[in-house]
Amino acid sequence: MYAPASPFSRPIPAGDRSMSGLYRQVGVETSISSASPHQLVKLLLDGFFDAVAESRGHMRKKDVEGKTKAITRAIRIVDEGLKASLDAKAGGELANNLHSLYTYVCLRLTQANLSNDESALDECVSLMEPIREAWGAITPANAEVVRMAMEVRA
Repeated sequence: MYAPASPFSRPIPAGDRSMSGLYRQVGVETSISSASPHQLVKLLLDGFFDAVAESRGHMRKKDVEGKTKAITRAIRIVDEGLKASLDAKAGGELANNLHSLYTYVCLRLTQANLSNDESALDECVSLMEPIREAWGAITPANAEVVRMAMEVRA
């Protein structure tokens, strides 16, 4: 149901339809369909870090196609997931700063892809890690306040 629109989605090649791969896909789809807005951001961030790690592995193996797909997935997570969900009116300066950060991360990921630059991947990870840590530090009670604020805004 959510797989085609999910930033985590990617077609499963015919030769790679292992049960573990299918199980993982179903697990991601289930997580997304039952997640709160707070949990969705955490899933997006986890997906970003997974995609960057995957791209690093492909880069080291000199697998251009795999690297490009993984970096493209990381860019889509940041651009279509994290950046697109920002609300400049409600978020003010913080939302604007995050928008700038996400734009820069997408640029650096593109540069990493074009030049096989692992240091650019490292930079992206170091820039996104504080965001991931901050979202991870939000307690369930605070997440409920965030959810209620999002409902009021909508």
